[in-house]
Amino acid sequence: MTEVAETESVPTPGEPEVLELAAEFPEASREQWRELVAGVLRKSGAIDESFDGLPESKLVTRTYDGLEIQPLYTAEDTVEGTGFPGLPPFVRSARPEGAVTTGWDVRARYARRDAKATNAAILADLEGGVSSIWLRAGATGVPVTDLGDALNEVYVDLAPVTLDAGEEYEAAANELFALFAEREIPASAVTATLGADPIGSTARTGTAHPLAPAAELAARVATSHPKVRTIVADGLPFHEAGGSDAQELGAAIAAGVAYLRALTEAGLDVDTAAGQLEFRLAATADQFLTIAKFRAARRLWARVTEVSGGKGAGMRQHAVTSPAMLTQRDPWVNMLRTTLACFGAGVGGADAITVLPFDAAIGQPDAFSARIARNTHAVLLEESKLAGVIDPAGGSWYVENLTDELAKAAWREFTAIEAAGGIEAELASGALAARLAETWEKRSKRIGTRRDPITGVSEFPNLTEKAVVRDPLGDLPGGGLPRYRYAGAFEALRDRADAHPSRPRVFLATLGPVAAHTARASFAANLFQAGGIEAVNPGAPEDVVAEFRASGAKIACLCGSNTSYAEEADSVAKALKDAGATSVLLAGKPGDHPDVTGYLFTGCDALEILTGTLNELGVQ
Repeated sequence: MTEVAETESVPTPGEPEVLELAAEFPEASREQWRELVAGVLRKSGAIDESFDGLPESKLVTRTYDGLEIQPLYTAEDTVEGTGFPGLPPFVRSARPEGAVTTGWDVRARYARRDAKATNAAILADLEGGVSSIWLRAGATGVPVTDLGDALNEVYVDLAPVTLDAGEEYEAAANELFALFAEREIPASAVTATLGADPIGSTARTGTAHPLAPAAELAARVATSHPKVRTIVADGLPFHEAGGSDAQELGAAIAAGVAYLRALTEAGLDVDTAAGQLEFRLAATADQFLTIAKFRAARRLWARVTEVSGGKGAGMRQHAVTSPAMLTQRDPWVNMLRTTLACFGAGVGGADAITVLPFDAAIGQPDAFSARIARNTHAVLLEESKLAGVIDPAGGSWYVENLTDELAKAAWREFTAIEAAGGIEAELASGALAARLAETWEKRSKRIGTRRDPITGVSEFPNLTEKAVVRDPLGDLPGGGLPRYRYAGAFEALRDRADAHPSRPRVFLATLGPVAAHTARASFAANLFQAGGIEAVNPGAPEDVVAEFRASGAKIACLCGSNTSYAEEADSVAKALKDAGATSVLLAGKPGDHPDVTGYLFTGCDALEILTGTLNELGVQ
């Protein structure tokens, strides 16, 4: 038998053993941590010896809602009142069992007009692990009369259908019910979402759509088909218009309240009315904000239903990987973005998740991209066991604080909408559109200055990539809120450059030894390539001017150390201009160099510089 050292305590039989993992280490204090942070910041030049504030203030980041993300969260930041899974306020899950036994609903989107092609895609996806169908029908999808062909050989009692038929939602619903009847599926067993969303249609088209017909349909369905949901409160129009997370949540909750009023006016009680709603929200590559968004959304809706006289309902959530974050250039990176988004939505407790294929911004997905999209779910569910724990982020001081702060910000947005007369009034007046536009302006500025980097587009672009060609997407409804993709402005510059008869180029005039100019030359090359401009970099030439003449470029960019700039920048810039350079830029902070016409530095407006460069090079 192994002897136990005298200093060790032997647990009494029947009592749990307490394992103190940090027992051998001295207890650290926040002050000690601050001293270490201050030391690093002083070395980096972020603060100097005269700085008398809290050093962590220099490490705080802010979201588009103004929420401050602290660099450190401790037990002092504990948030109370998150409850238990399946119980109000439903922060931790809308269901007591979470998704442990079933995983989330793997929902794939289909947006082709051809019913036979749609049917083939649906059958392939169902065989590959998809568990429900999100089918666009009507003017922008499969014709309503062809729904039966699109769902041929599909066991719709096992693979529920969510319709997206825009203004034709009632006709599409009737066609779907006829299909159920034809297949002799009992009304009590039918599971589906009819997708009526007049508020979403108003937001998309700019034309008001009445709520009463959708509410009347829901009242009939609630009586005849107890497992069918009629209405979708869609947050994607507000997300794609550039809105923040709180703005998306606030608008979606406001839409839910408007539907709740219409449904109760149609004769349903609050709890039955709430059961007729599904909420659709965007999931982004910011995993923590995505986790917090879905947790906060359930808390908001529970409060709404509670004050409306209901029991406090758990929100039914459909997460969609953000269309706004997808890129056309280097679309393979979208696989990583959608994986992170799916992870965040799954951890956040979404009931159904749609992973848009990586080529969704280019055109209709092919068999390969559809397979990757559904396998993203499979890896997270089957290999990573992500749904094996209810609310795995619960208890994290960071996530709990972010959830709480986001919920409060979204509630402020929601109450502002309600104070202005509700979501319909806010859409009609343009007030909501104006607030979304303000956020988009901030976001587009950060994207343009590359503070919000887009891998493969504004950072690490690949000028030699082969274009991915897909069947074109159908026309989408317009006239209302705009649809933005974050990469759009950079990709437009790439399109201009690619259409030019020859690749536009800029000469990198490197100064000093290789070790002194490598970092800035790489920075400058990366920036120019984001606009489709080739950066000609000869390394460390003995005669910079001769190399410039040989390059055929019209614009030069100096790249070197601060020391080399002080010693050589003025003379080299003048020599390059004398040799025919129409502009000479410098990779570094602005300084006093008379022949330098522009500066490239961290936080500079890359879009403005690239646009000006292409214009100067005659690229239309």
